Amino acid sequence: MEKNKISGAEAVIRCLLEEGVDLVYGYPGGAIMPVYDELYKFKEQLHHVLVRHEQGATHAAQGYARATGKVGVAIATSGPGATNLVTGIADAQIDSTPMVCITGQVGKHLLGSDAFQETDIIGISTPVTKWNYQITEASEIPEVIAKAFYIAKSGRPGPVLIDITKNAQFEEFEFSYKKCTGIRSYNPKPVLNLEKVKEAADLINNAKKPFIIFGQGIILGQAEAELKALVEKSGIPAAWTILGLSALPTDHPLNMGMLGMHGNYGPNVLTNECDVLIAFGMRFDDRVTGNLATYAKQAKVIHFEIDPSEIDKNVKTTVAVLADVKESLQALLPLIESKTHESWHNEFKEKYKIELEAVINDELKPKTEGISMGETIEMINKHSKGDAIIVSDVGQHQMFACRYSKFNSTKSNITSGGLGTMGFALPASIGAKMGMPDREVVAIIGDGGFQMNIQELGTIFQTKVPVKIVVLNNEFLGMVRQWQQLFFDKRYASTEMTNPNFVAIAEGYHIKSKKVTKREDLDAAVAEMLASKQSYFLEVMVEKENNVFPMIPAGASVSDVRLR
Repeated sequence: MEKNKISGAEAVIRCLLEEGVDLVYGYPGGAIMPVYDELYKFKEQLHHVLVRHEQGATHAAQGYARATGKVGVAIATSGPGATNLVTGIADAQIDSTPMVCITGQVGKHLLGSDAFQETDIIGISTPVTKWNYQITEASEIPEVIAKAFYIAKSGRPGPVLIDITKNAQFEEFEFSYKKCTGIRSYNPKPVLNLEKVKEAADLINNAKKPFIIFGQGIILGQAEAELKALVEKSGIPAAWTILGLSALPTDHPLNMGMLGMHGNYGPNVLTNECDVLIAFGMRFDDRVTGNLATYAKQAKVIHFEIDPSEIDKNVKTTVAVLADVKESLQALLPLIESKTHESWHNEFKEKYKIELEAVINDELKPKTEGISMGETIEMINKHSKGDAIIVSDVGQHQMFACRYSKFNSTKSNITSGGLGTMGFALPASIGAKMGMPDREVVAIIGDGGFQMNIQELGTIFQTKVPVKIVVLNNEFLGMVRQWQQLFFDKRYASTEMTNPNFVAIAEGYHIKSKKVTKREDLDAAVAEMLASKQSYFLEVMVEKENNVFPMIPAGASVSDVRLR
């Protein structure tokens, strides 16, 4: 090898180190082997975590990114290795998670020949990536990887996939690296229009019943302090989407709870009674709005958003402030008058009392013999004191976790929102704990989702990452069963689960385990789990037909929320 020249494979590793990457998740194979050979040489500087399935690599990278705010990195080989990444990439795209995926590919001379393990991953991943690119010459590697990291983390974040042919990994070239700071025609950060901010402030100051709804944009834009300051100065009640959860402490007096299909009664019903609706960093998706034809038609809508494609996409705005949410909030704050909106607050309090009587009391302190999902979450709150990162999977347990978990600090709720990916939580909790080793990380998973990526127990065993896993086992695909009960005359088609001995499986991976079937054992089991310095698996047998309410039926108005 000539002096100053390095292989493309080594260049990949050096590029990652230049971007500050110290942790990657992946699974080796033929087409990516040169990169893995270099990983072996650089293992003191760049820690590689061997997952048990490539989908696990993407979810772990997502968990790491969501917990830390950094870019997650996943690596896989060509063909099935690359296609196994696609679900996690799609999940990261819809949930705006910064991630860079690197895949190996057959040699340039074999492209299009249906060679062994050749798949057009560029074509496959185009609809679910923020950007993707195939490298066929080693000299392209530094510029393309620099661009990949810039695109993944700038503006509205998202996943990027870089496919590298095997010849490019072997080729040698003179390496130099320059971080990307801009790309022609790509404007990730719109210029703040102060006139629009003033228009928004005037509407807010003149409102009688203003209502703030906030999403993950607050967390991605690091605007938590500004949001809290605005809420406290304006006295405006605020509610969150599930990805916005934890941006404002859950016990804050102006935090009114969760929006959407299984959200709190007050925030849903009063959306259709407010006179000014102020949305920060959220996209008005169908789970939040219900029937768009009846959503907030009485309100003037102000939308603070960084992505121009989201403006007026679902809900017509009166004022749109297209900008970085931290910048726009900083500009808005001095223009806002101090108020209390006491009578408006009382309307939320009255609605909460109704929900408390109809739903919450029965859920958190059930009179039934069986354990409820809600009381299990409440028990975790008791012992975590609201300081844990909760990583939930998808289904009923996810809604219970989002509805009842207590959070004191941001980046504490990690879940699959837009795609609703079962199997997300176990690998994502690995990434979250590795990214934030000083914080307690608890995965809340259903018996269905747990089995979708159960093999990642092997990753926990090998890495000794001390995550806490709680499986809420109702022996059903619970959310589908709930819909079948309510809308399909209790025809439980293919939703009842005959499950294995989960404790025996976890113990097979040398993970300390316990199963709880009686309420009187729950407190001590949760305390033991959270006190453990190692990973811990806790299975809680919950009521088989425990439904999550309130609920807005699909296609219904937010005003038509059902309490039972």
